[in-house]
Order: sequence, then C-alpha cells, then structure tokens
Amino acid sequence: MHFKVKNKVGAQVPTLFLLPKRRSVQSTWCRFLKTDECGFSNPRLNTVGVDTARTRPVKVGTLFATLLLLFVMITQTTGQSLTDSLTAYLRRLPTNAQVSVAVESLADSTRSFHHQADERVPSASLIKLPILIEAMERIKAGQLDPDEIHILTDSEKTGGDGILKTYSHRSRIAYRDIIRLMMIHSDNTATNILINELGMNAINQRIRSLGLAKTQLNRVMMDTAAVRQGRENYVTAREMNQLLTKIYQHQIATPALCDQMLDILKQNENRQTIPRLLPNTVVVAHKTGILSYVRGDVGIIYAPQPFVLSVLVQGVSTAEAERIISEIALMCYNHYKG
Repeated sequence: MHFKVKNKVGAQVPTLFLLPKRRSVQSTWCRFLKTDECGFSNPRLNTVGVDTARTRPVKVGTLFATLLLLFVMITQTTGQSLTDSLTAYLRRLPTNAQVSVAVESLADSTRSFHHQADERVPSASLIKLPILIEAMERIKAGQLDPDEIHILTDSEKTGGDGILKTYSHRSRIAYRDIIRLMMIHSDNTATNILINELGMNAINQRIRSLGLAKTQLNRVMMDTAAVRQGRENYVTAREMNQLLTKIYQHQIATPALCDQMLDILKQNENRQTIPRLLPNTVVVAHKTGILSYVRGDVGIIYAPQPFVLSVLVQGVSTAEAERIISEIALMCYNHYKG
C-alpha cells in the first residue's frame, strides 16, 4: 500500500510499509541499478537504465545451447551425491574462477557441501544482511523505533544502488522504510544512514556475538578512498549461511521480526543469480551483492526440502559469475527437491 506523507519542510515522499508480499515496481528497480556500490558501471544495463540482460532478444542458438547445458547438468547429476556433482562441476570451471560455496539442508544438518566456504571475500552488498539483523535486535530492545522519522539531508546521499539519493533535501522517511530500501533496493544511502544510527562497532559486536569470526564491516557504502586503502567489508559463505539459518529458525530478535526479515528477503527482485534457473514457483529469500570484482548471492530456497545456499564468485566477468551461481543453485535444487 503506497500513500503520500505531506512534508512540511521537504518534498512529499512515498511511504513503504513492512507488509507481507510487498512488491517494488520493476521500472524503479531497473532505473536505479546502473552502478554497483562502489560506483562502477553495471555492464548489464544500457544508458537509459533498462536491464539489457532481461530485455534483449535471445538467439535460437544460444537458447538451444542453454537448454542442452541444463539437460546435461540434470542427467549427469542424477544418482550422484551432492558432493560428487558439485565437486565435478567446480573442477570444470576456468582456473581463474574463484568460487566459495556453502549449501546446507534446513531439515537434515548432515546433507551439506562446502568449498572454500571459510574464505574471506569482499562482501559487496551482502554485508547488509548483518546490518539488518542489528537493526532488528535494536527494535526488539526498544532502542530503535521503526516508526520514527528520519530527516534526509543532501550530505547523507551517496551513489550506487538506491532511490533515496533522488529524494529532496529534508525529505521525511521512517526507519522501517529505510530498512526495507536497504534490502529490497540495496539502497546505499539507506545503508549508510543505518550504519551511522546503529554504529559500526555495535554492528561488528553483534556479528561476533552470533559466532561469526570472519565477517566484518570496515567501511560505509561507496567509500572508494577506503577501498583504495585496502579497507573492505568481508563475509564468508559459511557465515552467511549461519545468519540465514538463524533467521529461518527464529533464533534472532523475535519470531515476528524474523518473519519480517524473511518477507523482506523474499521481495528481492534481482533474479540473475540463485533464482535464475529455478522454477518460477520456487520461493527464494535472498540478498545479492555485486562489485566489479565479486558477485555473490546468499539465500534460503524453499524447495520441498528447504536449504540455505551462499555462493561468491571472483576472477571472472559479472555475466560468467551469474551463470556459475545460477547453475550451482539449480544443481542444489535438483538434489533437495526430493
């Protein structure tokens, strides 16, 4: 449900509520994904902001090759264990592809696979998942009021993904909407507002309290100077799975807030990675991340046997990384669908 709040000191701004099954507008999504979080051009978008990876015509030969590849993947993995099929797949990849994978059943902890799952990888926007968790813990403790209004200033706006950078100076927006924008639109301005409100040290302390030893928030979004100095945000595939599992099992904040987090993650409309090759009926609660040098996706796949999957790819083009993530997701889905 959208409606306008009259702003006495700024512009009218849309209010977004944390309601189940909200869907953001496709045109808005395409418009604001022109750059990654460090300001690099996204090669999948043309100059008018239309995702050419979704709109360009598919050649018959390309479509046939893709279908043939999927058929081979399915037939070759039939009867194989998940470990055998994924190991064989990873061995066939180009040597320059650096892939971290963690996949675990949410029903049977013995059914899992890990490959370089403890490797620290630049997080891109995946770091927004622990920021979301800290925000929910603050709401539980009564230290953050989701209905409190934040007055947006021009000095807070930053580039890359997001729509808050287009809002007028002194626009009014509730913290619950800032949280949603950070996750659904991967809004960098919203993320930086939350980092400043919650505190970087507090976010990292929360990460440690949850048992994550390698995940680290070291800079705000779009801090290119920090990147040049070697200060990056880091995650691992295994630790992202741990966070997702805790949310799924209602072990963070409150069960109601966990359900809200899951609902937000389900509204991610970026389907270039984990959901790409899965049946459209399969629900995926996930968070994506993209930089010019890393592509990642972490999520819960609601297969007949639900599972968590985190994949981070470095060393190849964005398009190649997206293909790798989507194919790994399909292989895992075929294993867990029963």
